Amino acid sequence: MKKLLYVLAITTFLGCNNERVLLLPEIENAEVTEVLDVSPVYIFYDETQPDSTLFNRKNLIGTTNWLVNVDRRLTLRQAIPHIQYLQNKRKKESMHKNEDAKNYFTCNDTSIKNLGFLEFTDVNYKYVDITNDSLNLQILEPSNDLYKKGFVEHAYITISVVFDRDKTIEYKNRLLTFSDYISEIPKTEFPIVALGFSLDLYFDESLTFQDYISIKSELSQIEREDIIVSPFEFIY
Repeated sequence: MKKLLYVLAITTFLGCNNERVLLLPEIENAEVTEVLDVSPVYIFYDETQPDSTLFNRKNLIGTTNWLVNVDRRLTLRQAIPHIQYLQNKRKKESMHKNEDAKNYFTCNDTSIKNLGFLEFTDVNYKYVDITNDSLNLQILEPSNDLYKKGFVEHAYITISVVFDRDKTIEYKNRLLTFSDYISEIPKTEFPIVALGFSLDLYFDESLTFQDYISIKSELSQIEREDIIVSPFEFIY
């Protein structure tokens, strides 16, 4: 019932002001389809604003789960500063209030024709200059002796996954989709000596929020136990 009330609330909110239309990002087969005890946040696409965004957080309640509704037309450049604000606010409030409260992006799950949710409570966003940071990028090199000699036997091998504005990843002079790139990562079996691979994600700030959510949805469906995703996400 609370989920239904939330759907009606967002419909009423948008319907009461014809100038406010929020297009939710679309996903399929969301792992989370119901969240109880919630309060909503809205990040609208609004060309009348200096950064084309309108951030409405007046209904936030610190002890609840936050449902963050971001217009899919916005770029990461426009949306991430507001999302960072919410993440920082959550961290401060969790020290004194409900430590179990979480943050979710609200999505339109086309597979069930209803809402779906992607959790991002523990994500830490950081802006980087990828040109200056290029020396710190860890490129996938299956033939690297580091993978085979046991230097990281009890740890994960870090790989930097850099998504360009077209959602592709450059690897060995090829542009790969994320699923194709994952297939290039070797299994952590002989001769690989490590617990697995940890993915550091880099996103072009020109990506739309729809593109970002599509990538995050794919990440959530990785079925390999030897691949984990770092909570740090870098925007360049």
